[in-house]
Amino acid sequence: MINNTPEIKLGIVAVSRDCFPNSLSENRRKAVVKAYDGEIYECPIIVENEIDMMNALEDLKKAECDALVVYLGNFGPETEETLLVKYFDGPCMVVAAAEETGDDLVGGRGDAYCGVLNASYNLKLRNLHAYIPEYPVGDAEDVAAMIKDFVPVATAVVAVKNLKIISFGPRPTNFLACNAPIKQLYNLGVEIEENSELDLFEAFNKHAGDERIPAVVEDMAKGNLKPEILPKLAQYEITLLDWIEAHKGSRKYVTLTGKCWPAFQTQFGFVPCYVNSRLTKMGIPVSCEVDIYGTLSEFIGTVVSKDTVTLLDINNTVP
Repeated sequence: MINNTPEIKLGIVAVSRDCFPNSLSENRRKAVVKAYDGEIYECPIIVENEIDMMNALEDLKKAECDALVVYLGNFGPETEETLLVKYFDGPCMVVAAAEETGDDLVGGRGDAYCGVLNASYNLKLRNLHAYIPEYPVGDAEDVAAMIKDFVPVATAVVAVKNLKIISFGPRPTNFLACNAPIKQLYNLGVEIEENSELDLFEAFNKHAGDERIPAVVEDMAKGNLKPEILPKLAQYEITLLDWIEAHKGSRKYVTLTGKCWPAFQTQFGFVPCYVNSRLTKMGIPVSCEVDIYGTLSEFIGTVVSKDTVTLLDINNTVP
């Protein structure tokens, strides 16, 4: 499979309100890391003030973390923990520690539940987005499970922000699902490259006789019942893969969408569905009808499930 989805490196930072011992946050953080079934970078800096916050961000950057868990081991400093979310270059999660005992209001008390309420209010005031579970407070095992749920969310966010959707042909009228304005995708950080079918046809013709075609034909021939069409399909697949390589630019991930009918069959001499499915299996989703939102949905599904995803049309032939 082509490397078209990210592998996330998580980091966790514990924060502490200066009126609580920071060892409370530190020990609770260590317990969460021990309970977590997966790789997570444990930032050694306990954030109590802005200098700590800046040092923690630098440490996370050196560790090449893509996503961050901001962990309130006690009440936490709402300004500094919010600034962690603001300045960290990636998706963030905010969770908090439950109290270990109900009768120890001196050594075991951390007020993290109250702290996460303040943190969420501060995030909203600053127009910041963070992943906060429905009930964001728990013991080490609970928080570890919450972090597990955060991983696919973080992966999808990182993937989308590094995605380019390449389309071929005009999007159809009377299909709002396919033809919706693309500004909302720009708002998500997605880059769009729209091309003419004529550009694709020219690139396809230039690949006639490409020396790679026989090897692709041989791979396609396994179980295929129409061997006479395989050279054209192989030529088309190579055309798309070369286009991706030449046009992905600064983006790490790419999806495609194009038209399948009615002119495609008459001009190219085949339908693209088989090649589209082969690319989708490689980890490069391809949607029909120049459905830019559809290929984004397929890509998110692929990233989250780590499996092949497609969209199926529901009509009256479906039971």
